[in-house]
Amino acid sequence: MTTKSVQELLDDLRLLGDEQFSWVESVRTLVKETIPSVTEEVKYGGILFSSGVQFCGVFAYRQHVSVEFGSGAKISDALGHLEGGGKGRRHIKLRSANDIQAKELAHYLPLALEAARSGA
Repeated sequence: MTTKSVQELLDDLRLLGDEQFSWVESVRTLVKETIPSVTEEVKYGGILFSSGVQFCGVFAYRQHVSVEFGSGAKISDALGHLEGGGKGRRHIKLRSANDIQAKELAHYLPLALEAARSGA
């Protein structure tokens, strides 16, 4: 079984549409600016981000892009943008480029890393 590179996945995402591709790229840029020691890998059909531990991933769909937090249930969500009700995961759905700022994604990234580290 061959694992796709990040660039191969991005090339595939362009087929979904320019909007989703640009949103994923914007999320990648924000993650790298917020967590400088981040690494990326392709898994589960998206790009997972790690900094000693996996803490979030970005996944593109036809109508939105989802930023998933594996330990999202541990995040105190005072801003109220996290979705999901399971025991562990939470996510933020981005339906426009503006949602990256409107849903304050940058606020959640260090919280997600801290939550993932606390469970490691």
